[in-house]
Amino acid sequence: PRPTRTRRIAAPLTAGLLAAGALSLPAQQAHAAGSVVRVTGSQGDWQLTVDGSPYQVKGLTWGPAVADAERYMPDVRSMGVNTLRTWGTDASSKALFDSAAAHGIKVVAGFWLQPGGGPGSGGCVNYLTDTAYKNQMLDEFPKWVQTYKDHPGVLMWNVGNESVLGLQNCYGGDELERQRNAYTTFVNDITKKIHGIDPNHPVTSTDAWVGAWPYYKRNAPDLDLYAVNAYDAVCDVRSAWEQGGYTKPYIVTESGPPGEWEVPDDANGVPEEPTDRAKAEGYTKAWDCVTGHRGVALGATLFHYGTEYDFGGIWFNLLPAGQKRLSYYAVKRAYGADTSRDNTPPVISALSVEGDAAKVQAGRDLTLSVRASDPDGDALSYEVLENSMYVDQSKQLTPRPHTDLGGGRLRVTAPDRPGVWKIYVKVTDGRGNVGVETRSVRVVPPSVDGTNLALGRPATASSYQTGGGDCPCTAAGAVDGRNDTRWASDWSDPQWLRVDLGTRSTFRHVQLVWETSYAKAYTIQTSDDGQTWRTVRQVTDGNGGVDDFDVSGTGRYVRVEGTARGTGWGYSLYEFGVYN
Repeated sequence: PRPTRTRRIAAPLTAGLLAAGALSLPAQQAHAAGSVVRVTGSQGDWQLTVDGSPYQVKGLTWGPAVADAERYMPDVRSMGVNTLRTWGTDASSKALFDSAAAHGIKVVAGFWLQPGGGPGSGGCVNYLTDTAYKNQMLDEFPKWVQTYKDHPGVLMWNVGNESVLGLQNCYGGDELERQRNAYTTFVNDITKKIHGIDPNHPVTSTDAWVGAWPYYKRNAPDLDLYAVNAYDAVCDVRSAWEQGGYTKPYIVTESGPPGEWEVPDDANGVPEEPTDRAKAEGYTKAWDCVTGHRGVALGATLFHYGTEYDFGGIWFNLLPAGQKRLSYYAVKRAYGADTSRDNTPPVISALSVEGDAAKVQAGRDLTLSVRASDPDGDALSYEVLENSMYVDQSKQLTPRPHTDLGGGRLRVTAPDRPGVWKIYVKVTDGRGNVGVETRSVRVVPPSVDGTNLALGRPATASSYQTGGGDCPCTAAGAVDGRNDTRWASDWSDPQWLRVDLGTRSTFRHVQLVWETSYAKAYTIQTSDDGQTWRTVRQVTDGNGGVDDFDVSGTGRYVRVEGTARGTGWGYSLYEFGVYN
């Protein structure tokens, strides 16, 4: 049950810092108030205890900056949460532990190991031969354990995150098996060292799939319990545990609605994001499956108490930009907190793109139809945003001005760059709650009346890229009528591409479809002999995407000459259309 699509949730900043070893160790702090945490009971009838009392992990993964801990901790506590999970432990963790403890919350304190982060991970380590890295971690992690072992905010230690799966990005075949065995053996080495310093807190290790557990079973006998990140697959964990013949309990350290790698693609070929209501149901289902495995699953830290307001934030965060969603209240209900007096979010019951969502013309009007209501009768306000994740890997959400046409219809200008975009509609109630839905649209160059005189005609250029990526990218790629082939020039100014129309012809429109490497300044010129050129259009403020303009020109040859590149690369044109 391994994810088939690259996971695109980046590791938190602290994880990156830990991986880089860019941390200094503080003076040791003495705390007398640390808890004694135990895994007690016997096969299939375990429980976690804190100072002798049963403890079920009702948790969330922690997203905000440590500096904001005190700002958010009362809210976390109000949700019925008793546990937070982090991915890295360092000098900055003290403020988080302090704030958590002050509000009766404990922390599953993480330690980051490369490659980390599952299928999308980076930073390969050879766990058979890289003794320097291993010794560094064997030295560093126990120092933090020594620093914080008596802190009342600590619940347990968690060594690594998704590396057993992530090693598939570094190795294959028999070598991958050897590395996975070596990694889990190393996790056990760290576990023994932690136990030697701190006998009062359990040690676990997280991976992205239950397929990691056989390696832990074989190589990490000193772990007190296992841990797994499982989203849509969380309800399969129980049967995997039962069939695997395991003799240790587990916690779920990330879960929630299906991830990008678990959902079917939509009509435009990109992952179909679940609705707000489906996401809320995902958290409820996850918690039901965890609590359903009584005596074995000791709780969960669901993903994610985060405020990031971007592609991944809208997919998973309970409160993007600090505004609470249906999922936030689903978790609060699951953890038994009182929601009877809560004002709850707007519910979007329908969102559609008018017309053909697979042929949205670049830069033209795009109309969305949205149906939303508020359970509390609050007045609603709307915002439209766009994201280019599937065009250029950007996670940013960019607000788009919109016109409210009434009846739930919102008109915006479509993005200017061809490709598949995500369009988001955000509905807020003025009470700190939000509903968000998203649809994909495939942006295409606008259709032009008339005949494209340049289509399939002979074309030449000042230069072209001969290799790399999708190249060779000759001049012909810009006049073949296809938006997946291109002309790409050398990385210098000026550069030109010209097309021979065959006979002296009159044209009235030009359309340029730029790839990422566009022209900031360029001219459109004509010639009867290919020697003497007349300028019919000059552009000094180009921004890429699709350039569409009416011109009046006559000549046998038409060329575009770039004089200032918009990027550090060359000029790159998908299509150069000349219309009569």
